[in-house]
Amino acid sequence: MRKPMMAGNWKMNKTVPEALSLTRQIYELVGDCTGVEQVLCPPFVCLHAVKALTADMPFSLGAQNCHWQESGAYTGEISPTMLRGLSDYVLIGHSERRQYFGETDETVNKKMRAALAHELIPIVCVGESLEQNERGETRAVISEQVWAALDRLSAKQVQSLVIAYEPIWAIGTGRAATAEMAGEICGLVRAILREMHGDPVGDRIRILYGGSAKPSNIREIMGQPEIDGALIGGAAIVAGSYAEMVKITAEVYGV
Repeated sequence: MRKPMMAGNWKMNKTVPEALSLTRQIYELVGDCTGVEQVLCPPFVCLHAVKALTADMPFSLGAQNCHWQESGAYTGEISPTMLRGLSDYVLIGHSERRQYFGETDETVNKKMRAALAHELIPIVCVGESLEQNERGETRAVISEQVWAALDRLSAKQVQSLVIAYEPIWAIGTGRAATAEMAGEICGLVRAILREMHGDPVGDRIRILYGGSAKPSNIREIMGQPEIDGALIGGAAIVAGSYAEMVKITAEVYGV
């Protein structure tokens, strides 16, 4: 059975003291819930402090982005070499990066290969816009994004990563996809993985749902057989909400 994951993307929130406080609160609430992998993704400036605090806590850490180059004249960017040892995972291709910072399928693939080369596990995000959804293009858009993100990656590389389906129209809007719709698209992603690299790889990879996932809908979402967890935004920076989602997930999985 694939181990469920609750990945909290804190986005551009929390100072260092606030990040440490939030981490302590989460630990007090669900630090003993080891059947669910809890991934905290604080801002870059908080990573080092949270890493030190969680040395003896059962949390994984994730960075929110990385560049594809190891170093160079890229003011304001963070390279995978800088993240190595600080984080276990790295978010790549989040819709906000695509929308506000011009990321493309090509740069997503570059970042994927760079992260893997430096022993960071990508959590690669895919998702369609409201307009694409309304035109019935969801399956085509998701297929294109998955194929592009995984281009030139070996089966060995692919089997280590995580994929998050985040419909853009649901992120931060309160309009979550229905559990059935989310399960269907996550199933499509798994089918593509099987087509690319065979059943063993497709069956192993964890696929998350993101987009207004919260305590009120997480039980239904986690009840879908193709969904292995959630990439959480707003609810992740409220300790009680995040902890409740972890507990519900543990109940659904019986872990």
